[in-house]
Amino acid sequence: MDRMIYLSMSGAKATMQRQDTLANNLANVSTVGFRAELQAFRAVPVQGSGASTRVYALESTPGYDATAGSVTATGRNLDVAMKGNSWLAVQGLDGTEAYTRAGSLDVSADGTLTTSGGLTVLGDGGPIQVPPNSEVSIGADGTVSAKGVNGKSSAVGKLKLVTPELALQRGTDGLFRAESGELSADPNARVQEGALEGSNVSSVETMVAMITAARQFEAQMKMLQTAEGDEKAASQLLSMN
Repeated sequence: MDRMIYLSMSGAKATMQRQDTLANNLANVSTVGFRAELQAFRAVPVQGSGASTRVYALESTPGYDATAGSVTATGRNLDVAMKGNSWLAVQGLDGTEAYTRAGSLDVSADGTLTTSGGLTVLGDGGPIQVPPNSEVSIGADGTVSAKGVNGKSSAVGKLKLVTPELALQRGTDGLFRAESGELSADPNARVQEGALEGSNVSSVETMVAMITAARQFEAQMKMLQTAEGDEKAASQLLSMN
């Protein structure tokens, strides 16, 4: 009896966690540069006296889908789409260097190049400052140029683009970081100006997966109800004896 309860309980908990992940992916189906979150589980024996005959399904190290999203041309000078496995370096809210594929950039009131979310974009030498009243353009190698009112264009910095050899780790703030710390700039990394990379989440596949997870959860709840009914029937038989 308790075997059925343990299996149903651990399975239902794992299904709820999977549903949360799928819901988050679906909510970000239109987020620029979003990487779909993956989830994996492993069986862990219950610690205690006696033989290890019970196991829990626990979440293992989650990863992300590294497949590139579709690139859409926007024609905006401050929009860039990273090519290949390149990532854009930004400064997170905690002050650490982080990486993103969201290339929708902007210029703040003080002339600092930022993301559309307000994060400071890092260059090879730190934050990039843009002169006031200038037209900004970004080259294929990440060079940021500013054209003044006099019509002259000059380079004001270069985007720090990195190409990680190992998979990055997603933080709670949605940004990615390397386990080894800050990565070195890749001189061979390239961007596509006037374009943005969309999310790599498939809304149809995610909806189907959510329906499947919901049905699995219902089946596990029915198993718990069956175990409860069997326990009541066994108690009645024992009381009769």
